[in-house]
Amino acid sequence: MGRLYPEAPSATRTPFARDRDRIIHCTAFRRLKEKTQVFVAHEGDYYRTRLTHSLEVAQIARSIAKAIGLDDDLAETVALAHDLGHPPFGHAGEDVLADCMKPFGGFDHNVQTFRVVTELEHRYPTFPGLNLSWETLEGIIKHNGPVRGRLSEPAWRAVAVYDETHDLRLSTHASAEAQVAALADDIAYNNHDVDDGLQAGVFGIDDLTDIPLIGPALASVRRDYPGIDDRMLRLESVRRMIGMMVTDVIAETRQIAAEAKLSSPEDVRVWGQQLVRFSPAVLEDLSRLRAFLHTRMYRHFRVNRSRSVARRILAEMFQLFMAEPDVLPGNWSYEAAALEDGQRARLVCDYIAGMTDRFAIEEHRKLFRLDL
Repeated sequence: MGRLYPEAPSATRTPFARDRDRIIHCTAFRRLKEKTQVFVAHEGDYYRTRLTHSLEVAQIARSIAKAIGLDDDLAETVALAHDLGHPPFGHAGEDVLADCMKPFGGFDHNVQTFRVVTELEHRYPTFPGLNLSWETLEGIIKHNGPVRGRLSEPAWRAVAVYDETHDLRLSTHASAEAQVAALADDIAYNNHDVDDGLQAGVFGIDDLTDIPLIGPALASVRRDYPGIDDRMLRLESVRRMIGMMVTDVIAETRQIAAEAKLSSPEDVRVWGQQLVRFSPAVLEDLSRLRAFLHTRMYRHFRVNRSRSVARRILAEMFQLFMAEPDVLPGNWSYEAAALEDGQRARLVCDYIAGMTDRFAIEEHRKLFRLDL
């Protein structure tokens, strides 16, 4: 399908490997190192950030794709890119920006990721964005399924406008590689949230004994290594849970592809449902694990406090930048001052969405402290 702006092929890399390298070298990817996954970056160096999460997703996606016989470069590339548009402070940050942007077209982190790679990154003299290949772009925007029905939403206008020039076939499913990246995301975050939750002490090992997926993994490690210490028990159990979930996805996907006689990328796109999936039994177990994490971790008072602080920080900065665009730095200030409210709001949103947790905290302190 090619790139929107034609380029000569690389002599040493496949198109998807080239896309991967552009993503790794872009500014938005580097900023993921200090963006929240669950725990805010300053709470400790051991917890996952958006960057370490993206690397884990990419590793799992590459392994699954290779085992199934897919293009592992494409699966890895979509996985590395999938969170580029996340604002600081995780989903709390996204909720704040969505609320602030309601009168101005809304905010969606998947659309923001798409905008990052198609327009917001400025690294090349002849085109905006990263000029990624068609397959990578469709994977980024469609990895969870068709999105044609969302184009009427104000937050999705940027995708609709782009699609008019570079048709991404938004009514179809994405490639199997992009679907692999989506499932790898599920595997990675559920496993590392168990790991981080244990390490943070928001729940204990004994709390997990009867929880599907992780409970059986704990039991098997204890059988194999009687007397194992808690740290190694945690690490080995999570490793086994990842392995079990990966194995399940591979087996289920192979079986479905064979039964449905899917033999080409086009077959996958037009089949009408997601090909890459967990078995029904594992999907049921995963829903119970998610319910546990939601209750015991995502709604823990420490996480709630961080979320509350994040809401205030981002909402207050958004309101200030809208009212006083001259306090924005450099070119941001000049551009914002010349724009009408709707366009100014989008620019302010882009500025805030690009922040790391640490930068947002420091910027807020500078703007609102009283000891000037």
